[in-house]
This record gives sequence, structure tokens and C-alpha cells, in this order.
Amino acid sequence: MTDDTKQYAVTKSDAEWKAQLSPAEFHVLRKAGTERPFVGEYTDTKTVGVYKCRACDAELFRSESKFDSHCGWPSFFAPLAEDRVQYIEDSTLGMKRVEVRCANCGSHLGHVFEGEGYDTPTDLRYCINSISLTLTPA
Repeated sequence: MTDDTKQYAVTKSDAEWKAQLSPAEFHVLRKAGTERPFVGEYTDTKTVGVYKCRACDAELFRSESKFDSHCGWPSFFAPLAEDRVQYIEDSTLGMKRVEVRCANCGSHLGHVFEGEGYDTPTDLRYCINSISLTLTPA
């Protein structure tokens, strides 16, 4: 786990982020909101490519690590590289979870869960908001 005091390569004021992002993107990426399940553009996509942070364009996940978890959000079993994401303990909603942020700009991506029994190479499910990502097809 890391804390939330990290200095990011990309830093902007809320006003700058609001000018760049839609209200829904700002809510999720900068205020740690969550999009509704089963509505995101990448929930069921099978397109081969690289998923990037919608806020700063940093490469985060590859389609090869995406799997069908049927949870309502895109799921990945691993990031492109561990230094691409930041982990923060999240105790909101009365439970302990691990928030996943973009390590380049600090934008909220979603959460990572362990021990759910999916048939994947890792025991992890990165549950990521579609609105936090942009897919660049191969």
C-alpha cells in the first residue's frame, strides 16, 4: 500500500481538470466517483489494444489482461506494469478496499480485489471504471 501524498508527474488544479474533462469524467477521475455498473463503453469490449488513463494518456492496461468478471465494470488481472498504478487503502463505505490510481496523474481508476477465485494468472481483479480509460486499438 502507498499513501495519497505522492507527487505526480502531471499535476493540474481542479479548474484545469474541469476544463479538460467532462463533468462525469471529473467526478470519477478527480473525485473518486464510480460510474454505474454495466453502462461503461469498455465493460464488454474485446478490442485488442492498450487502455490509457483518460486524464493524462498514460498506458495502464493491455487488452490481454482483460477478462469477463460479469461485475459491471471492465476487469483486468494485472496492470501493464506495477509502476503504472498507485494503491491506496480505502475505508469508505464501511469496508476495507484498495483504490487504484494512475501513478502519472493521481486520477482514480477503480479498485483492486483479491481472492475472488477467477480463473486468471493472478488472484487479482482490477475493477476499473470505463470512463477512467481510453482504449487505443492495436
